[in-house]
Amino acid sequence: MSTTPQSGAPKIIVLDDDPTGSQTVHSCLLLMKWDVETLKIGLLDDSPIFFVLSNTRAMTPENADAVTREVCKNLKEAIAQTGTEDYLVVSRSDSTLRGHYPVETDAIAEELGPFDAHFLTPAFFEGGRITRDSTHYLLVDGVEVPTHETEFAKDSVFGYSTAYLPDYVEEKTKGRIPSDQVERFVLADIRAGVGDRLMALENNQCAAVDAETQEDLDHFAADVLAAAAQGKKFLFRSAASLLTALADLPPQPVAPEKMDTFARDQKPGIVLVGSHVKKTTAQLEQLLLAEGVVGIEVDVVHLLDESSAQRETLLNDVLSQVSEVHRQGKTAAIYTSRQELTFDSVETRLQFGEAVSSLLMDIVRGLPDTIGFLISKGGITSNDTLSTGLALSTARLLGQIIPGCSIVITPENHPQFPQLPVVLFPGNVGDDKAVATAYKRLAFSPTASA
Repeated sequence: MSTTPQSGAPKIIVLDDDPTGSQTVHSCLLLMKWDVETLKIGLLDDSPIFFVLSNTRAMTPENADAVTREVCKNLKEAIAQTGTEDYLVVSRSDSTLRGHYPVETDAIAEELGPFDAHFLTPAFFEGGRITRDSTHYLLVDGVEVPTHETEFAKDSVFGYSTAYLPDYVEEKTKGRIPSDQVERFVLADIRAGVGDRLMALENNQCAAVDAETQEDLDHFAADVLAAAAQGKKFLFRSAASLLTALADLPPQPVAPEKMDTFARDQKPGIVLVGSHVKKTTAQLEQLLLAEGVVGIEVDVVHLLDESSAQRETLLNDVLSQVSEVHRQGKTAAIYTSRQELTFDSVETRLQFGEAVSSLLMDIVRGLPDTIGFLISKGGITSNDTLSTGLALSTARLLGQIIPGCSIVITPENHPQFPQLPVVLFPGNVGDDKAVATAYKRLAFSPTASA
């Protein structure tokens, strides 16, 4: 696909801080690189939306700022070269409010602005996240829990003390944007229509947007697009559900239950588990009960202290086990040791994360060439799998294999894994059986079909 999108509809450019923001759309491109030529491929693609996977959530604030600015500078050049006139920019981040805000939106505003407003729209219905009265909630076992009362708010890098978005903004901007200066679009406003208010916004006004249902965001998106058509320029700090409304795509071509048609040669696959949130551990336990799955634990506890020789021994041992499981016609579930670790500093934690990711990506590169599919569990793990393990520049999104979980396919000319279906599974999405369900939808065994 290389034709310019339909005139009249703005191109939706998503700067995604991990690769799971495409979890509500389909048939578009994910870009793992952001040089001008690669960005032009995204701008000229038929789909109304494309994603640039920056992986900034895994970086320090300084690196996240630098990468975001690099993307934006190249994007400005690509926009000029392609003659793209109408576009919206989305800084897609975690629906539990973890991420480099306002670092990324500030950088985007400085490089691509000026914008009339930037909107916080964290509602993500597929993951059970809603916003009401400007407070963001997670549904936990059917109960609405303010996000600051969940494990996510205690994140050692991105922690926060309040789920009331105006106060969250004041906390994260260190008072630069006071709570009472945040424009609030509550449910009654959204449902009545906010077109006039949108037209009045200026000077990168910060706004918080309520949404309980996809229909709420559909209403909001319609008003946003109408205002954009009249010249307003908006930036979004958003979870994935808003993208559904902005892109306005038809149903995905292949149903989730039919995704086994993409598995290569009826071969067993690989499940790679890097995420450490409690939900992932519960999902892993259920996956290991599924027929045809063999667990392989990777002990990463002492990874920062180990010599290169010890690391090499660990890598070779894991790959040997994987090879044997694959030879037996079974799917290896490769997972990092589950114990909760504490670190002296944020920098040490990030170093540990980089060391784990480096090892996991060496494992990906060493996988048997004949695997039928790959499921990557965890946002950062998934990003690294695409950009480093598989060394992709672009990948085409097929759709969702379960709600909130994207499946992409590698290009035909990939040197090791051509046309390999890869599931990008966020750490905090799905019930306890969700990973097992995704596995069963790709596996060919009659007893492992959905």
